[in-house]
Amino acid sequence: MNGNILDAVIKLAAIKQLDGARIQEIIVESIVSTLSKRLEPENELEVFIDEGESCIKVRYKCRVVEQENSMGEISVAEAQAYYDAEATFGDFVQKELSLHDFEPKLVKTVQKIIQDKIREMEDEKIQNDFDKQKDTIVSGRIKAIDEQNGGFRVDIGYTDALLPLDEQIEDEYYRIGDSIKAYVTNVRKMHREKSITVILSRTHPEFVKRLFEAEIPAIFNGNLKIRKIVRDPGIRTKVELEALEEGIDPITECVGPKGTRIDSIRRELHGEQIDLVVYTDDPQQKVINALGVDSIRRVVIDRGRAASVIVDAQDKVTAIGKQGKNVKLAAKLTELKINIFTAEEYEEKMAKERRTISHVSDLDGVTPKLAEVLRSAGYTSVQDIFQATEDEIAGLDGLGPKTAERLKEAARYF
Repeated sequence: MNGNILDAVIKLAAIKQLDGARIQEIIVESIVSTLSKRLEPENELEVFIDEGESCIKVRYKCRVVEQENSMGEISVAEAQAYYDAEATFGDFVQKELSLHDFEPKLVKTVQKIIQDKIREMEDEKIQNDFDKQKDTIVSGRIKAIDEQNGGFRVDIGYTDALLPLDEQIEDEYYRIGDSIKAYVTNVRKMHREKSITVILSRTHPEFVKRLFEAEIPAIFNGNLKIRKIVRDPGIRTKVELEALEEGIDPITECVGPKGTRIDSIRRELHGEQIDLVVYTDDPQQKVINALGVDSIRRVVIDRGRAASVIVDAQDKVTAIGKQGKNVKLAAKLTELKINIFTAEEYEEKMAKERRTISHVSDLDGVTPKLAEVLRSAGYTSVQDIFQATEDEIAGLDGLGPKTAERLKEAARYF
């Protein structure tokens, strides 16, 4: 370690875009810190970089003694032989050495300190650069693929960032050297890394938001606002939009001439379906807009927590979406639990609720005596009668087939 390590460190500084002068200071400080533990102030330690010879030199004074016992001492015989023929006990002679003249253990200690300080310096630069680019989209190239955890190492200019497996869109495929865009989320100390790592994402909703800001002039200019984005990465995304200026149509602005704007975003997301949702503060209309189905007959909001949506039978599958994705994303967007019904299904749901909360005594023709017989047998609600068979009811004490048939008929049309 001397010229070689100096050259290597300076080259590393250039590659990592670190301050070369500060790197040299770190080298000198690290050597001074290590050697000062073995010397006294009287030894007047100096460490400097000889740029002419491209090496690190160490200069310090040694006290002349009969037999040296420490680094800051020199025997009178050695002092007279190599430094000053007239040297005597108590005098000082000046040594000038290259770093490789020291014992290997000490050199390794110095190396370790230099490496740690440079890593700290690199982390500080990465953090500073990250602070400037946090919450933005960066472009880079795939540098390596971690076969163990599936993450991509991405060269983004100022550092190698990581696109973890859980931040990748399923079914997207990249090879080393491929260009890629991703959203800068945070920095993280990885368990196998000694330095901090910038984390990227292609699944984050903000990735979609930044794409919209870049592609849609009305959003970039502040005339159109993205209120919320909900996403199932790689499959479907819903973007809620609000016009902040009269006369602006959110859908038209985002679609663009011949669909060019929205198509550009879809291409970057490799075909992910994007639903444009116009914002409204009307709860029912909000649900309608979020689902994006034309033939919604009615929306019933229950205590601000759930919505029952009645659609035509042929549109129920569309409203729910493949694997339930459409209704799930609409629920996230509206923050309501959404249930999709046909008119017949909703009527049956409401009838069941009526039967469940109604006592058997509410049925036509049920006397207090009959109600007591039914209650004693465990039939307390109209729904209990509706679910029972005629034979089960007819088998109760004092009841027969005709009474059972009449009760079932009353429950059916309750």
